[in-house]
Amino acid sequence: MKKELELSPNQVVAYLEKDPKNFTREDLLDFIINNGIRMIDFMYPAEDGRVKTLNFTVNSLAYAETILTEGERVDGSSLFPSFIEAGNSDLYVIPRYRTAFVDPFTEIPTLCFLCSFFTKSGEPFDCAPYATLMRAEDAFYKETGMTFEAMGELEYYVITDADPLFPATDQRGYHESEPFAKLNDFRRACMDHVAKTGGQIKYGHSEVGNFTLDGKIYEQNEIEFLPNPVDTAADQLLLAKWVIRNLAWQWGLDVSFAPKITVGKAGSGMHIHMRLMKDGTNVTLGTDNKLSDIARRAIAGMMVLAPSITAFGNKNPTSYFRLVPHQEAPTNVCWGDCNRSALVRVPLGWSSGTDMCHAANPQMASTEHDTRGKQTFEMRSPDCSADIYQLMAGLCVAARYGLNMPEDEALKLAADKYVNMDIHRAESAAKLATLDCLPACCAESADCLEKQRAIYEAAGVFQPRMIDGILKGLRKYGDSDLHEAARKDPDLMRRLVDEYFYCG
Repeated sequence: MKKELELSPNQVVAYLEKDPKNFTREDLLDFIINNGIRMIDFMYPAEDGRVKTLNFTVNSLAYAETILTEGERVDGSSLFPSFIEAGNSDLYVIPRYRTAFVDPFTEIPTLCFLCSFFTKSGEPFDCAPYATLMRAEDAFYKETGMTFEAMGELEYYVITDADPLFPATDQRGYHESEPFAKLNDFRRACMDHVAKTGGQIKYGHSEVGNFTLDGKIYEQNEIEFLPNPVDTAADQLLLAKWVIRNLAWQWGLDVSFAPKITVGKAGSGMHIHMRLMKDGTNVTLGTDNKLSDIARRAIAGMMVLAPSITAFGNKNPTSYFRLVPHQEAPTNVCWGDCNRSALVRVPLGWSSGTDMCHAANPQMASTEHDTRGKQTFEMRSPDCSADIYQLMAGLCVAARYGLNMPEDEALKLAADKYVNMDIHRAESAAKLATLDCLPACCAESADCLEKQRAIYEAAGVFQPRMIDGILKGLRKYGDSDLHEAARKDPDLMRRLVDEYFYCG
């Protein structure tokens, strides 16, 4: 364990040789003293989903201790205008020690923390996205006896000047190598920096999308994470977007997490993989190496709440230009094994029982490995317009809802929504006709959330005024005729893409 901690890319973890969840104030003061830390940054997402930052100079050890103990007050009405009025606006921000990392960008040695919001009475601010997720996580554990883990896939486009040498094949960028992919080194640098902030990365690669527009190359990339408790998974995605944007700025590149940039080219999603843990064991697979009934029941909950989950995961009109047929993005409420046309996909989970390592390397003796811990199921509708914490909370609620349904009802629903081939093929037409569609615009998404809001508000997870704020935000776009308006006005999509190019 010590060696593992010493190898951590996170400088704080490597120095303290401790699991971050065990960091104490004394540990962090020791790190500040012995690593020349001159500044402390508090970071937190506001209502718009972007990271905000508050800077402190380490004037003295006593002041550093005060910051770490008492936090600071901030203007809540500026951070959460839908939920807090200027007449009663103050909130506290308190650092979460486990999130500590050294800023990889600043010349001045700076120790950073993600923070939680508290009210003047010392209670967690009930409309803060992180507090909502913590309530969802707590309710899931109390009602099911399991913990909910997740990991995300970040897809994004990197944009730079066109290069005539070794041109890429349009929309064939999946896992492309240099020299046909021009920006792989940038992705490697992003992965390295994300790891320094504590992000636990599974892998990175070039994605399908690539095209040239107005003399610029657009290359799609993906970074995927390892499973973690759902609140940690959300933290890591938030910081990863911050890292990628900062590094792009330093390199003179442009980056967009926008769901869709142009017609006919791959959009960018933020797929969320989930697994259900019981006493440290992944119960997503059964002992027969098939998807467990527990997982099927959780997926049934996703099928029920899928239309309203878009209210958390698809937050601006360009999201709904991505959710169209034949673009490896879901359009209907269904699930399937290894099926990229389905809303929920169950990816390969190393459950074949074959020692593939031995088959590839005959010189190695064959061994048995329990690989059931690797199995997940993946929600494919969200994109980076999402409020990451609201989205994770919504998925947690959906899984809990399915597990609380009568078991026979949940399993039947899961069976009815299962598809075993591309739903857009001609031979799938009869099945497709039985499946509900996802919302086609923000207005429809809001209507779906309003119908199902009681499920999210149960157990006190989502506060009613938070739901009210989300509904108001979605309806302000006035996009109920989005696709018809785009058909009549070919420039509408371009104007919307320009407006929400830096969404989330």
